[in-house]
Amino acid sequence: MLNPEGRVVMVSGASRGIGLAIVRKLLDKGYSVSAGARNPDALAALLSDAPGDRFMCARYEAGDRASHADWLAATLARFGRLDGLVNNAGTSNTFSIESGEEEELDALWTINVKGPLFLTRACLPHLKAAGSGRVINVASLSGKRVRNENIAYNMTKHAVMALTHGTRRIGWEHGVRATAVCPSFVATDLTDGVTKISREEMIHPDDFAEITALALALPNTAAMAEMLVNCRLEDTL
Repeated sequence: MLNPEGRVVMVSGASRGIGLAIVRKLLDKGYSVSAGARNPDALAALLSDAPGDRFMCARYEAGDRASHADWLAATLARFGRLDGLVNNAGTSNTFSIESGEEEELDALWTINVKGPLFLTRACLPHLKAAGSGRVINVASLSGKRVRNENIAYNMTKHAVMALTHGTRRIGWEHGVRATAVCPSFVATDLTDGVTKISREEMIHPDDFAEITALALALPNTAAMAEMLVNCRLEDTL
C-alpha cells in the first residue's frame, strides 16, 4: 500500500455529503488535502479543526474553467506536488426521455462530465510526474445500468465510466491509475427523496470514504478500474 504521508490529494465537491466525508477520512489517514467547493469559506468553517499544515480550501466551479486552473495553481503553490484527484462534485435532476428542458440536461453535463474531464486534463501532467498518481471518479451504479427515469443522470454517469477508462489508458505508462467508484444509494442530501430504501439501509458516507481511500492507497501493481458498491442485492452487480 502507498504511504499517505506527504501525498497531496485534491477533492472536488468537498463541502457536504460524500466529499466532506472523503476529506475528513484522508486527513485522518495522514494525507495533505486540497478541498474544492463553490464556497470555500463555508467549507473552511466546517473543517476548522483540520490540521493547518495539511489542509487548504479553494473555489471550484465545474462550469468555470478558470477556477480549475486557479485551484490547481494554489494547490501546487501550497504543497509543491499533486498525487491524487478525487472528482466527486456532481448533481442530479429528473430530466427524462419524455420530459425536461434542455437547460437541465446541459447543467448535468457541465457538472457531472465536463467538470471532471477538464479538471483531469489540468491535473494529469502533475499526476504523471508523481509516478503513482491517482484519479478517483465518484460515478454511480447508474453508470453501469439504468433502473429509473432520470436518463440525464444515467447518461452522465455512463460518460464518467468512459472518462475513467480513458484516463487509465493514457496514464498507465506514467504510473497513473484511475478508478471509478460506483455506489448505489448513499445517505446524503442527494438521496433525501428516495423512498425505495430506508436511510438506515443506505451506504454511510464514512464507509464510502474508506473505500475511496483504499482506491487511493492501492499500489501500481494492484489497481482496480471499477469498484461497485451496493447496499442491496442486484443480479449482476
